[in-house]
Amino acid sequence: MSDEFKKYINLADARLGSKVVSVSDDWFAEADRMLQPQAPVWKEGVFDDNGKWMDGWESRRKRFEGHDHAIIRLGVVGIIKGVEIDTCFFTGNFPPSASIEACFCERGDPDADTLWHEILPAVNLQGDSQHLHAIDNPQPWSHLRFNIFPDGGIARLKVHGIPHHDWSAQDPEQLIDLASALHGGRALACSDQHYGHMSNILNPDRGINMGDGWETARRRTPGYDWVIVALGHPGEISRIIIDTLHFKGNYPDSCSIQAAFVQGGTDQQIETQSLFWQELLPSQKLEMHSEHEFTLQVQDLGTISHVRLNIFPDGGISRMRLFGSLKGHQ
Repeated sequence: MSDEFKKYINLADARLGSKVVSVSDDWFAEADRMLQPQAPVWKEGVFDDNGKWMDGWESRRKRFEGHDHAIIRLGVVGIIKGVEIDTCFFTGNFPPSASIEACFCERGDPDADTLWHEILPAVNLQGDSQHLHAIDNPQPWSHLRFNIFPDGGIARLKVHGIPHHDWSAQDPEQLIDLASALHGGRALACSDQHYGHMSNILNPDRGINMGDGWETARRRTPGYDWVIVALGHPGEISRIIIDTLHFKGNYPDSCSIQAAFVQGGTDQQIETQSLFWQELLPSQKLEMHSEHEFTLQVQDLGTISHVRLNIFPDGGISRMRLFGSLKGHQ
């Protein structure tokens, strides 16, 4: 199964506000654990009052008819492109199968009258394994009902997709962070992400630690590191924030941003084109553990759709904010 959908944001990431609002049973392990962004871990010999501690959602052994389920409020309403169901470390206690239903609630959470739509029919699961399933459905969804048959444990559930934002209702003069993951911003490629994933710089709020940022390995050859980001919507950028929060002995010495309006092309083609993009933000010195705001330094390039953040020569960035307006490009 292709994992092409993994390039999209995880709409079920707890860092985006995703939460389990209802669960049939999570006796052994709380359902919210499966929404955590970190890879699951095994803690040898660790038990709590209900049994072996597991990093994921685990229900008790079912002794009657039915199956377990968890209702998840997505942190971002979005169009789902694919899901990852991970049973890592669940060997004798994984569910044999699972399915996913979805709904869209204008406000609040689902109730008894909510209409659910099956977006992933029941699929077979294996223990201690990752299961990838692409989903072809154009509708935006706000909640999922994750069914496991009949019971057991799931380490992680990731739901990759495109955030839904009604751009037609957006005030064209209002400044909005067009790079934010909440608005559909997406990291396409980078030179290196040894310590922290490139997508982290687009997450909401400030970083919680160094792991919640983008950090490259120490460069031992000439050059510099970079990351390419597609904006959630084309716009004119007038304010930029580069945050090095938590990066103290490993922040970049300086940074710059190139940008362009790109029409069409694959991610790989865009990566090659980025070499020749114009400067949106000329090289700027950075300091450790600080939020840097730039307005006067931002060059007027008109409408752009993609940026390339360059860091010299390497290091870590917690967040990048690109505030702009849509103006004539709704």
